[in-house]
Amino acid sequence: MRIGELAERTGVSTRLLRYYGEQGLLVASRDRNGYRCYGEDAVVRVRQIRRLLGAGLTTGVIASALQCASGEGAHLYLCPELAQLLHRELTAMDDRIGMLQRRRSTLAGYLTEEGG
Repeated sequence: MRIGELAERTGVSTRLLRYYGEQGLLVASRDRNGYRCYGEDAVVRVRQIRRLLGAGLTTGVIASALQCASGEGAHLYLCPELAQLLHRELTAMDDRIGMLQRRRSTLAGYLTEEGG
């Protein structure tokens, strides 16, 4: 299928699909006219990418995660490398949440001070 059909079937713009290709997340072949062509598996791959982006992962992390992706849906087989990667990402996310909570408390403290 061409990029327009993939965009229609996945609800993702052609611009984003091209970006996914540039990031190595989505592979297209080229037909005789030079148009991008995708296999049926591209629909599932785009769903996997969207789900991982929704979890807050970067495209670099997603590129690694997709090596373990399998199935008809956005399922990921947790190979040992992927499990380690996701644990690191989760720890980093927890650290960022903790930092934001401390900043929020500091900011809220200004509102509870006298005259705030």
